[in-house]
Amino acid sequence: MRLLATALAALLATAPAPDVCEALNVTVSPGPTVRYSEGDNATLYCHISQKRKTDNLLAVRWVFAASPTREYLMIKMTKFGSVQYYGNYTHHFHKQRLHLLKEKHGTLYKFLILSLQQTDQGHYICKVQEIGKHRNKWTAWSNGTAATEIRVISSKSSDDPTFKKKHEAWKFFEDLYVYAVFVCSIGIISVLLFTLVILCQSLLNKRKSTVKHYLVKCPQNSSGETVTSMTSTSPLQPKKVKKKKEKVEQPPAIPAKAPIANNFPKPKLLKPQRKLILG
Repeated sequence: MRLLATALAALLATAPAPDVCEALNVTVSPGPTVRYSEGDNATLYCHISQKRKTDNLLAVRWVFAASPTREYLMIKMTKFGSVQYYGNYTHHFHKQRLHLLKEKHGTLYKFLILSLQQTDQGHYICKVQEIGKHRNKWTAWSNGTAATEIRVISSKSSDDPTFKKKHEAWKFFEDLYVYAVFVCSIGIISVLLFTLVILCQSLLNKRKSTVKHYLVKCPQNSSGETVTSMTSTSPLQPKKVKKKKEKVEQPPAIPAKAPIANNFPKPKLLKPQRKLILG
């Protein structure tokens, strides 16, 4: 029995560690190429999936490659979440520009590069390693790699003739856009002014139509003159039909003295009649 126990212990001791495979799925965004202007801030995301064990931890490294043959380790987040800087990036200036953050329960890592310079142009590689415990020792279970390219547009590129042509073309379109906006604004203002003038005219005409003057014929007064009065009609009252002015016939003039006849006929005397008494 002791021999069997010692043999099993020897086999377990000599058993190989788990093989490291490329089972880890790693993608970097944005990519494969992204352009920034000099002085801008760049944000790169490293997405990780298909871990072999959910309990395993991840170690994330960002590597800068100015060329395919030259790679420099910039920053690393250990399996315990601490951030470490390497090489020239350990200086305080680079520590202020480079930031590595973990998001979404360890499946997304965000890499920030502040105030981009021309020297930051190149390929950025995200290398991820899955680490787990085997026989109370931390061992690598799987690896994954993805990359993207950052191109920095310098302000000095304005000396390039192609850049000048593009800038002139864009400036022409900008001027054309400003001109179109100016013409449209003038047209809109003209339409508004015309509408305002028409509205004012219609209001004035409506006010004039509500006030009309009529001559009203009144009966003659004691002196024989006719009296006229001014009246106004509101929109609620029915419109009065204009009457033609009738000519007033003047009575014939009365002479100051009437003609008196000189000889008046003598009145005839009537004879008294007898009264007859019937018996």
